[in-house]
Amino acid sequence: MRVRTDEKRQAIMDAASAAFGEMGYERASMAAIARRAGASKQTLYSYFESKEELFSAVMLEAMASQAEALFDLLNVEASDLKTTLEAFGRAYIDFVTSPEVLNLTRVAVTEGGQGTLGPRLYSHGPMRGWGAVAANLERWAREGQLAVDDARIAALHLKGLLEAGLVEPGLYGATAAVSRDDAARHGVRIFLAGYRPAAHPQADPS
Repeated sequence: MRVRTDEKRQAIMDAASAAFGEMGYERASMAAIARRAGASKQTLYSYFESKEELFSAVMLEAMASQAEALFDLLNVEASDLKTTLEAFGRAYIDFVTSPEVLNLTRVAVTEGGQGTLGPRLYSHGPMRGWGAVAANLERWAREGQLAVDDARIAALHLKGLLEAGLVEPGLYGATAAVSRDDAARHGVRIFLAGYRPAAHPQADPS
């Protein structure tokens, strides 16, 4: 019975993800989601108390499994910090510029100013993920590989460098201003130029 229950919940989540991405939060009614899922509204409400709760669950699921694997790329002993950060950068860019994540991000930004939805999504999504990055930057600072006064700010600097020219055009449906590989390579180069200890061997400038 548990397996069937989990399967039904996932079917509802999949239907909701498609509906929110296509129609937006406001237009995607619980009735429309129920029809897509082949379920009744009563069934939907037995799993999720409200559309806001369902939307939150969809957003967090879209980020959770991929984000966990993504940030695990940093949970290593990095003998070559440049290579480690570039691999993370490419994976992160692939994640945040995927059509699914871009669609859900548009909806989240549009609807996020209403009530507690936006703060909840941000605290459980980007804020938590980049907190994990900050923890790794702090660890590398203790090892002497980085000179970081505030790991949280350093993590946000890395985020901005990796997203520049990619995420904003993607949200507008425009062509990216830079390739994914170039964004990762140059973003990491600039980040390390700012955060390498003065006595640390310089990274390859390429």
